[in-house]
Amino acid sequence: MTAPTVMVVNPASANGKTGRRWPGVVRDAKAAGLDPDVRLTESPGHATELTRQALREGAGLIIALGGDGTVSEVVNGFFDGEAAVSPAAELAVVCRGSGCDFIRTFGIPKDSQRALRIAAEGAVRTIDLGRVSFTGPDGKPAQRRFANVASAGMTGVAAEIANRSGKPLGATVAFAWAAVSAIVGYRNARFTVQIDDRRLERVCNNVIVANCRYFAGGMKILPAAEPDDGVLDVLVFGDISKRDLAMNLHKLYRGTHVTHPKAELDRGVRIDVTPDQPLPIEVDGEVPGTTPASFGIEPAALRLRVPAL
Repeated sequence: MTAPTVMVVNPASANGKTGRRWPGVVRDAKAAGLDPDVRLTESPGHATELTRQALREGAGLIIALGGDGTVSEVVNGFFDGEAAVSPAAELAVVCRGSGCDFIRTFGIPKDSQRALRIAAEGAVRTIDLGRVSFTGPDGKPAQRRFANVASAGMTGVAAEIANRSGKPLGATVAFAWAAVSAIVGYRNARFTVQIDDRRLERVCNNVIVANCRYFAGGMKILPAAEPDDGVLDVLVFGDISKRDLAMNLHKLYRGTHVTHPKAELDRGVRIDVTPDQPLPIEVDGEVPGTTPASFGIEPAALRLRVPAL
């Protein structure tokens, strides 16, 4: 007997459009040979609870219908503490958000009908996940997994601005505008960055830790990142001036910023980031807390349905 399929739907994604259109996506899923049990999220964090519950009930495939934040919450629901709830279960993504950065690395289409065909018939790729420990809004230690990209520094400020905007013109415009807005008031800080056994101490604009390649509405932030190589790719953006950063912002979308003299690339399995003041961290597009932060890798942690070769 085939294990059930559950579709976790965030009706608030895509500025509420998903709330109106998800029944059509379900019809398309059935046409693709899927028969999903639909579960609607009601609040932040609810997708994690719904996913965990569905897996405990025997679901074999979870379809995340929403944006990158929804995908991240669903990924966290695949685990209960240290342990996977159902190690053989698989994730499929039908992106209905504004950014849809996670799917870019895998070539999963944004078109829902094509994405559903991959959910029904695609190949399975076992990927790594990141894990970050940080200070939560209540001042207590917190941690979560991330599927895509996490960072500390100016990107956290920009993510806060973009998320407050509601992204009415889409994530690319929202994050570009937020980045420019953040540049104006942001001051680079002195960071201590420990990447495995290598220690850096310098004034930085950002430290970005990536499992996949894209974030912030299409910025190709770490072009060489591979989500199944057992390491996290790291970009340490040094003491770049406001003018220099603004002049090079367009290069982030092409991935050519990595040749900038103040861009340092590295890889590691543990990255500790300690600025000389608390700074917001960004995790899969959300801002769950502040530094200091410690990033780690969980190799081969998630089974993802991707386009067949």
